[in-house]
Amino acid sequence: MIKGFLFDLDGVIVDTAVFHFQAWRRLAQKLGGDFTVEQNEQLKGVSRVDSLKKIIAWTGATIDNQTFINLMELKNECYLELVVQLGPKDGLPGALEFIRHAHAKGILIGLGSASKNAPMVLDKLGITALFTTIIDGNNVVNGKPDPEVFLKGADGLDLKPAECLVFEDSIAGVQAAKAGGFNCVGIGSAELLKADVHFQALGSSTPEALVAQF
Repeated sequence: MIKGFLFDLDGVIVDTAVFHFQAWRRLAQKLGGDFTVEQNEQLKGVSRVDSLKKIIAWTGATIDNQTFINLMELKNECYLELVVQLGPKDGLPGALEFIRHAHAKGILIGLGSASKNAPMVLDKLGITALFTTIIDGNNVVNGKPDPEVFLKGADGLDLKPAECLVFEDSIAGVQAAKAGGFNCVGIGSAELLKADVHFQALGSSTPEALVAQF
């Protein structure tokens, strides 16, 4: 019996991918290279540290440890300059309504995101109070596809993985869910066919239908 929903953030509840893209591109250009939309897709669900490592490799730059730390801070500053614009109107189609509906039906709600800025984004969307647990990049050691973020999310809901549904839009996220023993709903990209079910957006189904399906 499904008792809890665990949501990824970017690409599932809200789309801040364009903000990440702009911030990462600024860093890539600072390193003497550039950054494409296709490369940005490869960073979905990936931690900030691992994302920066990929960008350094793509640009061919060589940097010391302090510069690496400075670049991570700069990326976050660039991202936050953009994300402060967010509001409830910026939720993906049907996403906020879906979460509110699930909460009203007594389904426990949790977040499992690589983003260290997830709490602020949820506040901007006006839905923080709906979440029983928020697991983000500040709470985990291992990034997706490691299942740590979702296993901690299930613990935060006091549920077993089999009692939770994970909602993900990235391949790494789906892999993390399956590695942790969770059923997974793929959102968005058709590449997520390895998820148990797939929808273009959260509003494409209802909490009751999904609970009944599993």
